[in-house]
Amino acid sequence: MSETDQNLLIMEGISKAFPGVQALDDVSLTLKRGEVLCLVGENGAGKSTLMKILTGVDKQDSGRIILDGKDIQAKSPQHAQSLGISTVYQEINLCPNLTVAENILLGQEPHKMGRIDWKKMNALAGETLQNLLGVDIDVTQSLGSYTVAIQQMVAIARALYIESAKMLILDEPTSSLDINETQQLFTVMRKLKDEGVGIIFITHFMGQIYEISDRITVLRNGKLVGTYDTSSITRVELISKMIGRSLAEFEEMTKIKLESSKHIKSDAVLQARDLGLTGSIRPFNLDLHAGEVVGLAGLLGSGRTETASILFGVEKPDTGAINFNGNLVQDYSPLGSIQRGVALCPEDRKAAGIVDDLTVRENIVLAIQANKGWFKYLSLPEQYGIAEKYIKLLNIATPSADQLVKNLSGGNQQKVILARWLATNPQVLILDEPTRGIDVGTKAEIQKLVLSLAEEGMACLFISSELEEVLRTSHRIVVLREREKVAEFVGEVDENTIIQAIAGSES
Repeated sequence: MSETDQNLLIMEGISKAFPGVQALDDVSLTLKRGEVLCLVGENGAGKSTLMKILTGVDKQDSGRIILDGKDIQAKSPQHAQSLGISTVYQEINLCPNLTVAENILLGQEPHKMGRIDWKKMNALAGETLQNLLGVDIDVTQSLGSYTVAIQQMVAIARALYIESAKMLILDEPTSSLDINETQQLFTVMRKLKDEGVGIIFITHFMGQIYEISDRITVLRNGKLVGTYDTSSITRVELISKMIGRSLAEFEEMTKIKLESSKHIKSDAVLQARDLGLTGSIRPFNLDLHAGEVVGLAGLLGSGRTETASILFGVEKPDTGAINFNGNLVQDYSPLGSIQRGVALCPEDRKAAGIVDDLTVRENIVLAIQANKGWFKYLSLPEQYGIAEKYIKLLNIATPSADQLVKNLSGGNQQKVILARWLATNPQVLILDEPTRGIDVGTKAEIQKLVLSLAEEGMACLFISSELEEVLRTSHRIVVLREREKVAEFVGEVDENTIIQAIAGSES
């Protein structure tokens, strides 16, 4: 088979501009039959825009797309699907009010005597989840009643159900999955490869890139850096090409953390005693000190997000109490927490973080305005002053404070949420997966920022599924397992020790 015949997809000279932003500049990409191509780059590099053009969400300003030897131009995601392009988007775009089965077979429902065959549909959905992904759930329940991880698996199952698919696009599909779920997905991807399906895999997890991909295409600032055989490029070389600068600044994290630890105060700002909620998290004790970053480690479902929700007042505990600066907390609510000086950057930035149709400025001042009350309106000069301060502080890539936040990359949206809560000048900052789905460079920026905030006297609770960044960023690490606090480590600790605590190993 010639190289031309091997190429399932060719994208040539793709360019796309949005108001104030050149998102893509003469980018080309090829995908072979039966291969996994990883598409990588920092947030804002143009990865999602390139895929949106391929799937008909956006139209390129110039360039051509060839699929299976034919020029194509998808007019919509539905049209792209009919052409054989199946997609799992980074942000889950299913219908939470519909059942799991309805979501998987939406538009492909089996019919009997002119009506939907519900029994067959439920059976097909259940078989798809079980056989392909090893997920055994009640498919007649509404999708919204399940966790983000399960919803992600359902989105993957929907994409895999399309039998006519020639290629599959997976945009950050593992960001909500645990190790076992990720491995199950990789098993399916290898099976599809063997069947000749081409897969474009977008991820920020280095280990996954090297485990599953055949080739890697790197974008930076909307331009193509190059395409490389995975076996021919080291991780250090890959990261350098992604960020366009030396890794030396990231290797200083240990030194920065050591310096910042000198500023930890002896008295706790927040003390949780026997705090728990039936079905969410068993009673636990936790102290957060000014100047300290406490890492919360554990597998998906271990109770990390539930802990954050209770500490911030999203959920009300049924046992225990919280003391804040020595005073017993009576008002368990998000507004009460904001007024006390507690802030939460939530795990799901799309559902609980940004407000799509508001500008960057409006998103940043949202929490301050809520605290002041809607009858004490922030003047426009005040809003612009606050927004510009944090755009500069966090290096948010936006043409102006009046840009709609939905037009920013995922990493910059995450920075906007962080800016919103920093603007409230909190004493305690709870960060739930603050770097999920964002690039290496932005991750390092956020990690450094967290340590600098601690150095200035803030108490930070840092929750992450990436053990490496928990170790790099935290002065103290609390381990959760099966919704229970099982260990706590102070000072330097190695990764293996944490893994053993997470796994429950006694060795």
